[in-house]
Amino acid sequence: MIRCAASDPSREQSKCFSMPDQSYEEFLASDARTEVRRRRPLRLLLLFLATFLVLQYGWEMSRGTALERVVIHDLTVQPSAWAINRIWPEAGVLAKEHRLVAPKGRLNILNGCEGLETLFLLVAAFVAYPFAWRARLLGIALGVGVVFVLNQARIILLWQAFKHDKAIFGMLHGTVLPLAMIAGCLAFFLVFLARHEPRAQ
Repeated sequence: MIRCAASDPSREQSKCFSMPDQSYEEFLASDARTEVRRRRPLRLLLLFLATFLVLQYGWEMSRGTALERVVIHDLTVQPSAWAINRIWPEAGVLAKEHRLVAPKGRLNILNGCEGLETLFLLVAAFVAYPFAWRARLLGIALGVGVVFVLNQARIILLWQAFKHDKAIFGMLHGTVLPLAMIAGCLAFFLVFLARHEPRAQ
């Protein structure tokens, strides 16, 4: 014998119209994340390009100024000379203006070798993407450190290649190391993005 259990209409209606266990704040946050995903890629791209071009133009205008000297000599050449001498004490490298000078040769560190183009790309990415301002500023600050370390490693490798093999130096300088720096910054950005939700729009 089959028994049919009677159902309670009011209980069935409560099941149909029950709301998910979610607070109003969580609902707004979820809706904001949906809006972030709907942002037009073209808008992000234009903001990215505009930021990069403004930064790059400003740096080009600084040629021959005290700012260029600080960035190239004080923040690029001197740390590189210090690092090379720490790794290879016999190198005897000196930082002279925009050059690394040693008994076996000299390497010019000119405008464009300080890693700022890569940094500007990273800053433009943080400006364009809808992070909260605190996360954005944190990402840019950390990005400055990342680019500095990557660029110092690049200069040290170039110094060694310059001493031992000019052909390898040309390949590293023109193609391999610039791409490696961009790849390193991209990896940093993706890791940062995975840990920080974008701000609500």
